Amino acid sequence: MVATCLHLSGFACSFVGWIGLIVATATNDWVVTCGYTITTCRKMDELGSKGLWADCVMATGLYHCKPLVDILILPGYVQACRALMIAASVLGIPAIFLLVTVLPCIRMGHEPGAAKYRRSQLGGILIILLAMCGIVATIWFPVCAHRETTIMSFGYSLYTGWIGSALCLFGGCVIVCCSGDAQSFGENRFYYASGSSSPTHAKSAHV
Repeated sequence: MVATCLHLSGFACSFVGWIGLIVATATNDWVVTCGYTITTCRKMDELGSKGLWADCVMATGLYHCKPLVDILILPGYVQACRALMIAASVLGIPAIFLLVTVLPCIRMGHEPGAAKYRRSQLGGILIILLAMCGIVATIWFPVCAHRETTIMSFGYSLYTGWIGSALCLFGGCVIVCCSGDAQSFGENRFYYASGSSSPTHAKSAHV
């Protein structure tokens, strides 16, 4: 029972974290920049917002973005962070699918517990990999952006990426390390698959 609860908790954290990484990848408010001194920018009420896909200008009543479409002139760190975040978003698809198929409420025929355990471990490892991609990208981007211009603050997209990466890392570690062994998966599968059987039959499975 404890292993099942840990597995469900790890899955929930991983799923929410993956959604957070997708939001961070799709939005452009990673860092808030300033082309002048911070005092001047505040007086002029003109700030910039830099992300993976566009550079934006924020002023009173104005929000204009310039898409970063010319790959050949983009800084290397922007291209690398794009690749890492896209990889994290794509890796989440098979990872979440694998984890869904091993949930206690899901039954796929008379499948042995060892098969569900292997899928669970593979899904957890993929979650950890995508979390590492998100961590590297969300740390690398602001560090390199600060070398080009003055950063006033971090944007909500970056915070979303940090939180999503942390949730995925935590959820993946829980799934890999704390969600039980192959025998426990087999026991969970048996009880859900044989819920209509008699108590005597269920008890005899442990003999």
